Amino acid sequence: MEALAQTIQIALAPVFLLVAMGSLLNVVTGRLARVVDRSRELMARHAETSGDEHTRLVAELRMLDRRMDIINWSIALCVACGIVVCLMVSMLFLMGSGREALETPIAASFIFAMLLLLAALIMFLTEVRLAIRTIHVPMELLEKGSGD
Repeated sequence: MEALAQTIQIALAPVFLLVAMGSLLNVVTGRLARVVDRSRELMARHAETSGDEHTRLVAELRMLDRRMDIINWSIALCVACGIVVCLMVSMLFLMGSGREALETPIAASFIFAMLLLLAALIMFLTEVRLAIRTIHVPMELLEKGSGD
């Protein structure tokens, strides 16, 4: 019984990582929903535009498509990290039961999970940077008028 309690204590740290992954997935999927909504809005207006407005709309649609790809990669990396963490917790319990000496695979899975998390965070940061770069406030709106 004491070995089981100790194994559960050891497995808690990776479980907190799963909670963090769930929170990150929540944020990333929320961003994906907003990008999808915006792209649907622009696609509905696509046939009604022409000239410079049409060019801007197509450019924004391309950027939204790129952002969706990056977000999807971030989601996939988060899910892969979660799967690796679940496998690591399972290996911890197998090792705690005394059946296997799994120190090396557990360490490798932890390192792999951290690399997947790092890649997911980089994808998230990339998407945020693209979103910020896409939104430009025109200078005429930033200039002070005579009444300000």
